Amino acid sequence: MTDILILAPAADEPRFATGWDPLFQRLARPLRARGLTVEAQAWTEPVAADRAQLVMPSIAWGYHLRQADWFAQLDAWEADEVPVLNPVPTLRWNTTKTYLVELEGKGAPVVPTHAHDRLTEEALLAAFDAFGVDELVVKPQISGGSQDTVRVRRHAALEGGPSGPALIQPFLPAVGEEGELSLFYFDGVFSHAVAKVAARGDFRVQPQFGGQVSGVAPEPEALRAAQMVLEAADRPLTYARIDLIRGLDHTPQLMELEVIEPDLFLEHAHDHGAAFAAAVAARL
Repeated sequence: MTDILILAPAADEPRFATGWDPLFQRLARPLRARGLTVEAQAWTEPVAADRAQLVMPSIAWGYHLRQADWFAQLDAWEADEVPVLNPVPTLRWNTTKTYLVELEGKGAPVVPTHAHDRLTEEALLAAFDAFGVDELVVKPQISGGSQDTVRVRRHAALEGGPSGPALIQPFLPAVGEEGELSLFYFDGVFSHAVAKVAARGDFRVQPQFGGQVSGVAPEPEALRAAQMVLEAADRPLTYARIDLIRGLDHTPQLMELEVIEPDLFLEHAHDHGAAFAAAVAARL
């Protein structure tokens, strides 16, 4: 039995099937430094209860494209009592980004968000007026890597975007200025942070779209906002990435709370991932 089994992309998913090994090695290195054995397998493959002491879906890229398979796996892991980090109920909750509406209702600083079963002209018009903006961002409720995420201007036709359940948010100019701030927490304790800035003319901060990433020291207001998010979530989180952006009121607001397969950017951690490995090892 291996100590840690990290779940990787499906072998038959051409967009994600290759290129994940460098991230696997970055995750495995601090774990192995603690004497733990680490292996990988595709998230779509069955996981026997005695396969590993702990299972982490940390590189389960593409799960959002196979939603039925993903939820079936969550159900199977739960039924078979597979030891998963973070816990299966938390993974299920985090899969659908309507958790943003829930956290906002609990007082966390969240980018204003409307959730709809499908996009309509009426829903868009209502969002323009409610947010007091002339540009919106619409995205699927289950998504990753800015898939089917588009900007919509007032009086302009919607081109692309989600065909099913959707979220509507105001477009925030900060994404192309100071960008997003990602804070990383292990067992609820702050570890490190990175700034992610979109390429000129874009609004997507992911490196595959030209976004730039750099290590930063977060301001106290960002740390306070992140702490409010964790308190509102009120869930056991061995690892978590909190993505903040400066809102229209110039305060840090939550874009996403990533607890399934976030890039942890351990290369920017001052301890090179030791706190991450300690949090994982504490669950053994």
